[in-house]
Amino acid sequence: MKAVRQQQLIDATLISVERHGLHHTTINTISDLAGTSSGLISHYFGGKQGLIEATLKHLLDELKQALLSRTSGKKLTSLERLLMIVEANFTEFQRSTPATKTWLSFWSQAVHEPGLARLQHINNQRLYSNLLFSFKQLLPDIEAITASKQTAAMIDGFWLRSALSASPEKEFEQAQLLCKAFIEAVIIQHGEHQCH
Repeated sequence: MKAVRQQQLIDATLISVERHGLHHTTINTISDLAGTSSGLISHYFGGKQGLIEATLKHLLDELKQALLSRTSGKKLTSLERLLMIVEANFTEFQRSTPATKTWLSFWSQAVHEPGLARLQHINNQRLYSNLLFSFKQLLPDIEAITASKQTAAMIDGFWLRSALSASPEKEFEQAQLLCKAFIEAVIIQHGEHQCH
């Protein structure tokens, strides 16, 4: 029951941030949406900040699970794995309005909140190390590091632009294709260098 209640409160936080923004999301707006007493937030999370951090952890976990569901137990080439990393960052869940509005709010708050900044750093490192693992199997070390940094920046940048655009769905689709095309171009370019 505890896990169910906690998930209800996390889901309610996503909806509250979507409707009211992070600054106007309160213990009351969350508990009203969850249909629970406001005391449960303090009981399970120690207050609003703890719940906000738990909600960001939920978004991070969704990212991780999206990648695992695409890669676990499958024989993938390094290129296929790189393309799956892109897809995991542009899932339907990560493109949903509650998720996009919550991510945007978190990023702006991470500048001021050490707990959120730490979670954002973990997110950045996870994306970079996942990319680097696969790029290192295709490119020399220096090129692999550069390609990983560029790809991570493209994924984040395109995701951000798409989330803020007037027609996000179309932009997200195009962003995913552009990120994949970039990865393929980097690998083809390296293959051509090896030929000369």
